[in-house]
Amino acid sequence: MEKICGACRVLIRNQLASSYVRAVIRSQHSGPSTFSLRTHSCGELRTSHVGKEVTLCGWIQHRRYDFMLTLRDSFGTTQVVLKEQKIGKDVDNIRNLSAESVVMVTGKVQLRPDGLANKKMSTGDIEVVADQFEILNNSKESLPFEIHDFSKVKESTRMLYRYLDLRSTRMQHNMRLRSDVAMKMRHFLWKLHGFVEVETPTLFRRTPGGAREYLVPTRQPGKFYTLPQSPQQFKQLLMVGAIDRYFQIARCYRDEGSRSDRQPEFTQVDIEMSFINKEGIQALVEELLQYAWPDNLPSIHLPFPRMTYAQAMDQFGTDKPDTRFDMKLQDVTRELKDSGVAVFSSTEGNDAFVIKAFKCSKGMDFLKRKDYEDLQKEAVKLKDGGVTFIQIKDADSWKSSISKHLRSEARENLGKAMKVNPGDVLCLAAGKPDSVNSLLGQMRLACANRLEANGASVRDHGSFHFLWVEDFPLFLPKEDGQDGELESSHHPFTAPVDKHKELIMTQPSQVHGQHYDLVLDGSEIAGGSIRIHDAKLQKHVLQNILNEDASSMQHLLEALESGCPPHGGIAIGFDRLIAILAGEPSIREVIAFPKTIDGNDLMSGAPSLLDNEELAVYHIRHDICDATK
Repeated sequence: MEKICGACRVLIRNQLASSYVRAVIRSQHSGPSTFSLRTHSCGELRTSHVGKEVTLCGWIQHRRYDFMLTLRDSFGTTQVVLKEQKIGKDVDNIRNLSAESVVMVTGKVQLRPDGLANKKMSTGDIEVVADQFEILNNSKESLPFEIHDFSKVKESTRMLYRYLDLRSTRMQHNMRLRSDVAMKMRHFLWKLHGFVEVETPTLFRRTPGGAREYLVPTRQPGKFYTLPQSPQQFKQLLMVGAIDRYFQIARCYRDEGSRSDRQPEFTQVDIEMSFINKEGIQALVEELLQYAWPDNLPSIHLPFPRMTYAQAMDQFGTDKPDTRFDMKLQDVTRELKDSGVAVFSSTEGNDAFVIKAFKCSKGMDFLKRKDYEDLQKEAVKLKDGGVTFIQIKDADSWKSSISKHLRSEARENLGKAMKVNPGDVLCLAAGKPDSVNSLLGQMRLACANRLEANGASVRDHGSFHFLWVEDFPLFLPKEDGQDGELESSHHPFTAPVDKHKELIMTQPSQVHGQHYDLVLDGSEIAGGSIRIHDAKLQKHVLQNILNEDASSMQHLLEALESGCPPHGGIAIGFDRLIAILAGEPSIREVIAFPKTIDGNDLMSGAPSLLDNEELAVYHIRHDICDATK
């Protein structure tokens, strides 16, 4: 190790002392420039700062005329003027700097010359004349893309160079919005309502039911951890442990494959409370969202409307309805059962066959022939036979593939039921209730998207529409399972509604659960339930209804037997909530380092391949050959 001479030690000590004093002085104030080399941010200076000496730090966005540049940081941009008599011999080096180089500028604020103010910039009335200019780090000349708001860059390129993409105004806004909402939520729960933030383990064991979990090998032969889908069991155990108001901004993991709206690792605001009911949880979440709501967005009003699961499926064909527009599904079986149209006829019982429709008001003004063709192709992929469109030209002229078969009485009845007007378009489907609801629910959204793409005003984009969906079935028929096999519609720890506590022992498929989802503009942003706190009931659900091995849950069952209070909770999908608040189409745009839909990190190359020598310590081997060898 090289020795430092005495003179150098004194110099270093004095510099450190000077920096410390400077930091202490600045720490007496607040703001984004405390404890920093800079005095102000690049988005802060106004005409009130004219004549003041300032220090700015940031990235060179672009240069003009060899004596002027725009400096950018996380908060905005400022124009800097370089004068050779001020900068001296370094002026040539400065003028040769590449864009995105990092510099520190000290100089005086002055008004821009008459007629040269830029009203598009928050700092557009002033500029800084540089007295000192220090190059902190010179960027290489050719970067993969320019950091401009108007730059069009492929998402894959942005993810490959995410550290550059994060400099953009868009990503800076999204990351700071995310941080602001998280901090407000913490303050509301901890400071105002006595919640305790508890970090729960990331390494856990397999959980019965639910999504696939990521496995983590151990040095113990044949034994694996799993990464938790959520802190569900731990937060219930905290209730047993008398941490009766818990929250956590938790990282969760699900191996769900290629889904555009999901990430293998995601964040949820996890909340659990003892001595609570459904209404208490819902009121808490409503006030939490109102408290953390960004000031620049339209305000939200409490309480949020409620709707049962059955109503949502019947009227919207989905359990997460987008209530920003109408176009509700209507049952028109009675109007069309004797219509003369073969597709609307059925030999099945009344309960097994239904005809439903929704109306696109003035749809004929915006939907063209190709639109109907594309929508029908989409419908056929969802259900054999697809849908039937009827264009209402006027009371006596309906254009459709079924027009010549539709009896006049049936047409009149359908028109009255749907309250049609000239220019409207009807979309109909027939079949089993569940399949018809699902098909028309998806076509409702597809038609709304197509109408808006063609210039129609369909959704209310000027406000946010929340909706509680509740009274879900506790169990659903198991996908790809045997007849009569059930799976949890939410998770196996959800309690039945009080009136079905006896029914769960004899007819579990008929039981409704104390489960509630919060929907915002057609996206589920939160889900929760009142939990089972009785060990016998929990064991019955696991063993006798879900056919799961209850021994894997012995720790939880024993805890429930040890004086467990009634409790419930909710998890808010934080990524999706922030994406909606930011107006982003994908949650990837509000996550600093997201994965692709295939779960890959393009920037680092994760996941990566390990050879058998590296895996031996975990008692694992694989037979994958390296294609490059």
